[in-house]
Amino acid sequence: MLSKAKSFPILANRVFNILNARKFSSDLHEPDYLKEMEPKIPIYNTLNIQIRGYDYPILENYQKFIHRIAKNMDVEVEDAWAIPPQVLQVSTFKPQSDIVNNQYNLNIYERTVQINDCSSLELPMLIRAIEASQPMGVTVNIIPHEPYHEEARYIPDNELKQLKQELDDMGGPLKKK
Repeated sequence: MLSKAKSFPILANRVFNILNARKFSSDLHEPDYLKEMEPKIPIYNTLNIQIRGYDYPILENYQKFIHRIAKNMDVEVEDAWAIPPQVLQVSTFKPQSDIVNNQYNLNIYERTVQINDCSSLELPMLIRAIEASQPMGVTVNIIPHEPYHEEARYIPDNELKQLKQELDDMGGPLKKK
């Protein structure tokens, strides 16, 4: 009987220590299984794959190709969009003079594919596949998403701005009393 009485307080102390360890841990309000649910592999939040080129059909097909590769690799493609083209005017001059020989208008087209929650194991494979299939004359940049990327995709309405400016010059809109 004595041995049973002595072992009970030891068992009670062990149970008390286990309960107190959980009670006074730093994760007071979070169960332990939540830590186990976190991914062991780091994940990138939102990335933009920006592609630029001078040839519109090649760029469109390459964007479609990137979109398909990402989907096949189970990378979540959140959005894809086109940005209005930039027009560059390039002039060549005659040798040893200021006389213009030829003038060219170059359009630089840009497309963006936005991917979300890509793991650090999948991203290098995706980048390698994009690099291996990159057409001539196309540049690829992979950057984190910023809010100004979203604003750059919209074309401003210059006619509306001009009409608002004319209305302000005439005294502004009439206010009803």
